[in-house]
Amino acid sequence: MSKIYLANSRLSDAKIGPLLKKFSNKVNVYPPGTCPLTVQLSLLQASRNQTCGKCVPCRDGLRQLEKMLIRILRGRADMDTLIEMKELAAMIRDSADCAIGYQSAIEVLEGLETFKEDYISHIRRQECTGITGQKIPCVTLCPAHVDIPGYIAHVQEGNYDKAINLIRRDNPLPTACAMICEHPCEERCRRNLIDTSLNIRGVKKYAVDQIAADKVEVPRANPATGKKVAVIGGGPSGMTAAYYLSLMGHKVTVYEAKERLGGMLMYGIPNYRFPKDRLDEDMNAILSTGNIEVKYGVNVGVDVPVEEIHKSYDAMYVAIGAQAGKKLRLEGIDAKNVFSAVEMLDEIGHDRKPDYTGKTVAVIGGGNVAMDAARSALRCGAADVRIVYRRRQEDMTALDTEIESAVMEGIELMLLQAPKSIEKDEEGNCCALWTQPQMIGPYRSGRPAPVDAASKEPLRIPCDVILIAVGQDIVSAPFEEFGMPAQRNVFQAGLDTAIANMPGIFVGGDCATGPATAIRAIAAGKVAAHNIDEYLGYHHKLDCGVKAPDARPNNRIPTGRVNIQERPAYLRKHDFEHVECPMTYEEIQQECGRCLRCDVFGCGKLDGAVDK
Repeated sequence: MSKIYLANSRLSDAKIGPLLKKFSNKVNVYPPGTCPLTVQLSLLQASRNQTCGKCVPCRDGLRQLEKMLIRILRGRADMDTLIEMKELAAMIRDSADCAIGYQSAIEVLEGLETFKEDYISHIRRQECTGITGQKIPCVTLCPAHVDIPGYIAHVQEGNYDKAINLIRRDNPLPTACAMICEHPCEERCRRNLIDTSLNIRGVKKYAVDQIAADKVEVPRANPATGKKVAVIGGGPSGMTAAYYLSLMGHKVTVYEAKERLGGMLMYGIPNYRFPKDRLDEDMNAILSTGNIEVKYGVNVGVDVPVEEIHKSYDAMYVAIGAQAGKKLRLEGIDAKNVFSAVEMLDEIGHDRKPDYTGKTVAVIGGGNVAMDAARSALRCGAADVRIVYRRRQEDMTALDTEIESAVMEGIELMLLQAPKSIEKDEEGNCCALWTQPQMIGPYRSGRPAPVDAASKEPLRIPCDVILIAVGQDIVSAPFEEFGMPAQRNVFQAGLDTAIANMPGIFVGGDCATGPATAIRAIAAGKVAAHNIDEYLGYHHKLDCGVKAPDARPNNRIPTGRVNIQERPAYLRKHDFEHVECPMTYEEIQQECGRCLRCDVFGCGKLDGAVDK
């Protein structure tokens, strides 16, 4: 009898497995804008359902917490209820036998602190705060809030020019984002409830592959306002601000220190990921608005004083990015053939490729810059390339696809190895990197931190070249001398992107947030343009002249996601040609057909005009 019971139990657990997967999918696609107290209640109920019932704090305590939270959500609680919840959660945390009890209590305590305003709003006004409401997942999670369902529908209908203009309503660099965006918009795609998220970046890439962005006419600019705005930095944030300010009717002058526009998109991302002629398509389209003058080779703060720029314009937007590489304090760091990965990529961006023929290259770091440097070193003739990182692979900040591509090209990941010193030969050249093996430890700042593995001896990694890719820095000194406040080289501004007590000065992008993604820089430029417009006394709205087409009926059949394919690794690792292969018409039709049009079926249509 016991054997039969055991077999039935295992069969039951096996049947529950797929159901739990569906439960997990529902959690993963929890819609943005949901009341956090509702989410906490769902989490608490899931925890209460998992209790084994043996210990009183978990069995009875979680049920009492659930009842209190329901009273708050129904507007039947007072401020004393919050005190009771906190005291009960602390008791459960300290006395529950297992993690189901004490971890659930910890999550309640964290929620009471994190969502304090939401709890008070429900108690005092019997309603959510103003930040909640029905939102389209992909549009909300895109930092620039692009109408993603709309342009996907246009691509499906074959309206590629309309798709591009609809993207440009909120993001004037559609080609750049089609090539290198980290696509946060896909994280909570509702398609996950059926199969898996839509390949949003792939759809955008198909659109710009069919018709170049600079072949699609931009909207007509508003009548001239007579106002002049200086934009310092011709990267994604600066050029985004210039685009919208130009369409608003303001005269824009862009000061760019390099010979070409694009910032790190031009000089920090290798050609195999983002061909530079494709970047020019976006820049040409932006310049075609007609109100933008670019002064190349002018380094503000060096070639011309910041104060002079400030006095000559009605407003100034500083978007200088983070184009300097951070350094490491290592013994032997002054050895020859030790370079910043950012500077190495900059050289390649200027078409000055280093010759690493037959050499062994070690790259220190675990982000996208480290991957770009390692894969570029391979294409510069290196015989062996190793990425040395002090954490685990799952802790790397680089995109999973970039890590996978690097490994497929033959690059070795040397994980849990903390750089300790650089060994030099008699001529001062680096000949080896010494590392201290690590073990992963307790969490700090959201991820587990490495600690020295005392029982393991330091490791000697022979190498001829070392590339340091441990972050990027901001050259803020000239602007700080002018009076702009900064902490650790990051400019300090309010949510309106304006510098306090310095009228007319705005900042955005990496120099205001620290190194981030291109789409976040674009979003910052868009916000800054509207804030500058308000500062100048206007409230322009821009209409791209395109709206989303009518929605087709939903395709509810579970269908696999079409991923962008790459050229074979054994071929692509020898050149800087673009690695991604175009999607076919059949693939794009299937992928677009998977979109559930959440802008129509569930959330309502988007406004057709751009506003702040």
